[in-house]
Amino acid sequence: MLWWRRVCGSLIVSAGLVIMQSAVAQAAEPGVPVPPGELIPDTGSGEVTDADIDLVVKVRLAGLWEIPAGEMAQEKSDNPRIKEIGKDIAEQHKVLDQLARDAAEKLDIKLPNKPNKNQQGWLDEMEEAEGEEFDQIYVDRLRAAHGSIFPAIATIRASTRNDTVRRLAQQANQFVATHLTLLESSDLVDFEALPTAPNPSASPSTAKANNQALNEVAATQTIQTNQNLVFGLIALVVAGGAFLAWRTMGTSGGRSSRRRSRF
Repeated sequence: MLWWRRVCGSLIVSAGLVIMQSAVAQAAEPGVPVPPGELIPDTGSGEVTDADIDLVVKVRLAGLWEIPAGEMAQEKSDNPRIKEIGKDIAEQHKVLDQLARDAAEKLDIKLPNKPNKNQQGWLDEMEEAEGEEFDQIYVDRLRAAHGSIFPAIATIRASTRNDTVRRLAQQANQFVATHLTLLESSDLVDFEALPTAPNPSASPSTAKANNQALNEVAATQTIQTNQNLVFGLIALVVAGGAFLAWRTMGTSGGRSSRRRSRF
């Protein structure tokens, strides 16, 4: 009977693991990877630029107004979907706010403790609204805010030299993408009213500057590679010359010894 209990126990554990793995697989879209944030170190090492500091401050500011906005959505809205969205965004911003404060503490960045003027104005606007008017203001203001910070996060994620800022940028990017999707699920976003993205050909100077920067990086790497090759060749020549000199001296010494031995 002991072996049977062991077999049953193993089967139960295996079934539990299969169920857990299936649940995780179904939580994400098949084939769509989730960024492995645990691979990004969080040591605070690397230069911290003004742009890096600005991002950490902006993440903190986002929480200072979107948390109370989400709480208002739960209290003031008559729409169950808006209540649910408000609850999810408020709770998630509490987590993101803690991440921003942890990063700021590690990097000695001073953070604000209240929303800025524009954000406070949006909160006042929501406070005065009721019913469907509140729902529309809530979705419009948060959708616009998330849409504006999205490219800023991407820029810092791609350019920062500090690993803690890089990690926060990646985390914030995932939060913002989630919140955009939640807000759009309300069916209150007027996509036709969103600002049109600039034409890629409308800023040739920017594209030229980016290409020039990439070319400079490539040129620097090529020069370094060429220098390494030259130094390597010089080292080979010197080593070869030393070897030939040693061989020549050894041969000459051997001949002289043989000549002396004849007399």
